[in-house]
Amino acid sequence: MSPDSFRRGTAGRAGDTAVPVFVATVVHERPSWSDRRRRTLAGLALAAVVGGLGAVALPDGYGVTSGFLAVLAVFLLVAAAAVFVLVPGPGTLATLMATVPLAGAAFVVAVLLLLSAPGELRWLWTLGTVVTAAWTGYAVWRTRSSGG
Repeated sequence: MSPDSFRRGTAGRAGDTAVPVFVATVVHERPSWSDRRRRTLAGLALAAVVGGLGAVALPDGYGVTSGFLAVLAVFLLVAAAAVFVLVPGPGTLATLMATVPLAGAAFVVAVLLLLSAPGELRWLWTLGTVVTAAWTGYAVWRTRSSGG
């Protein structure tokens, strides 16, 4: 059996009959990103740059606030890029809403924030906990009703 027989698609011969070689190739066609996704990433990148410049150029407290907003923009940029890569195509929000681990993690964070919140902010984190509990329930219901 020659190495060229593999390239021609016949690896081995039984008499005069060629035995075909089946090569499995997996090609995943990823849809191109929408204009909305591109604008979101460009806007967050611009916000990070402007916030960073503001941190350098603005005086005292304004510069510190601008720096924190720049860091927040960078964090959101990284998170959005990760979501856009992991959840391709349309229906990103619906996919994320039906993701039980994401909803459960958000619920745990909301409960921890509720437990550590001062009295004047407790109403806010109670509301956040109720919303994330509803989200978790919806995600579990969606997953179980779809059989996944």
